[in-house]
Amino acid sequence: MALRRIILKDFVIVEALDLELASGFSVLTGETGAGKSILIDALQQLMGARADAGLVREGCDKADISAVFDTTPQILELLQEYDIDPDEDQILLRRTIDSQAKSRGWINGIPATATQLRALGALLVDIHGQHAWQGLMRAGSMRALLDGYGRIATDTIRQRWQDWRDRQQQLDAASQGQAQRQQERERLQWQIAEVDKLAPAADEWDQLNSEHQRLAHAQQLLDAVQQALALLDGDGQGVQHSLHRASHALQEQSHIEPAFQDWITLIASSQDQLQEVQRGLSNYLDRADLDPQRLEQLDQRLSAWISLARRFRLQPQELASHWEGWKQQLLNLDAEDDLDALQAAADGV
Repeated sequence: MALRRIILKDFVIVEALDLELASGFSVLTGETGAGKSILIDALQQLMGARADAGLVREGCDKADISAVFDTTPQILELLQEYDIDPDEDQILLRRTIDSQAKSRGWINGIPATATQLRALGALLVDIHGQHAWQGLMRAGSMRALLDGYGRIATDTIRQRWQDWRDRQQQLDAASQGQAQRQQERERLQWQIAEVDKLAPAADEWDQLNSEHQRLAHAQQLLDAVQQALALLDGDGQGVQHSLHRASHALQEQSHIEPAFQDWITLIASSQDQLQEVQRGLSNYLDRADLDPQRLEQLDQRLSAWISLARRFRLQPQELASHWEGWKQQLLNLDAEDDLDALQAAADGV
């Protein structure tokens, strides 16, 4: 891969420059201040460096930098990701910078962001400065050189190292947090033990309240049923008796007025429905029980339930679900403290 051509216009002190480079090794020489670094600055701008209004030649509106490079398979693949039509032979980069430090970039004539230019620049150009050798002193650089020389694909190794690191961090966190989790475990165990005495079922709170309401008002309910039965057919003077008399009266005259027959049928239907109501009310009376002993049991359980809920600052209907949640939290803590399992997971990576 090589830089083929670089074109500058109104860049720093350069009014116009069009430099073509031959294949092979090229050297630009000159005294200090001759302008060699201007070419490096121009290349850095093409590689997505931060734009600076000071790079525009004095008195000009904007600077324009372009360069042509050879391509590689990696560059062609990256251009496809950017949805830019690649040229199999070369790639053209261009960037303009105006006097307000606003810049625009292009790749093969397609508008591009500074991020895209930086990504391509990493594949196109390596700039080595006076102290670049110091990078060899970094462990990461030495590893990269060694892996490159040995043609070792590091992706699998890197992933396995990361997996091991994650497992090790889980193990370290579990070891360091044992004391805190022990306190949390003791708190959960105490809360669970307190609620275990009550052992609330999921829907029990609503059922208890419903049953308590019926027993607490049992006498009123019984009185209402007895009154309803009396009104329906009490002492032969209730609704059923009246309906019977009405049907009989119409029946006697139905031979004169046939339309009465439809009303007689409706009355008979009403009588059947009322009889169904009477049977239901009678059955309710047979089953109903004031049962003060059961009412006392319900009072005691509801009182214990409310007391526990207040202790844990919960609504009574929330107690059962929190109890189940505490038991699950305790199981999770036990799993986190299984250091042997975590160590085995780390060793197995």
